[in-house]
Amino acid sequence: MPKAYITKKHFVIIAFMLIAVLFRLFPHLPNFTPVTAIALFGGLYFKNKKMAYLVPIFIMALSDAFLGFYIISVFVYGAFLFVSFIGTQTRKPSVFTIMLGSLSFFVVTNFGVWLIGYPKTWTGLFECYTLALPFFRNSLLGDFFYSGLMIYGYRFVEKKYLNLA
Repeated sequence: MPKAYITKKHFVIIAFMLIAVLFRLFPHLPNFTPVTAIALFGGLYFKNKKMAYLVPIFIMALSDAFLGFYIISVFVYGAFLFVSFIGTQTRKPSVFTIMLGSLSFFVVTNFGVWLIGYPKTWTGLFECYTLALPFFRNSLLGDFFYSGLMIYGYRFVEKKYLNLA
């Protein structure tokens, strides 16, 4: 009998990401969002690499359809894919993995901000990253909060309902 393309496990992973992305649509602290957590979660839990990249991108694009696309979006999506890559390579959630995802997202997206809106000098680059630090604090908090919620929530559902653990 052929294996189903979307299994119960896939459905649960997708449901967790869809629920998480809804929090982008509600008022929140600047950068306290589940964006990085969604990308990392998909990379960690989808065994199929196509799904690990495509499902989080589709979910992100779905929320951006409501929030809007901006010139910086290409860097956001690039960073998003890189965070998914981190998840596919580590396959094990950890504080280090979440921190690496957060840091890489910060570096890539703010490099894009520098290219778009700052003088192309070392001083401009330094200023860009320095002014972004308060947002990075909120990103870290959001990344740890949402990653923890998604990872531990998924583990609970997996053990209790999917009988896969």
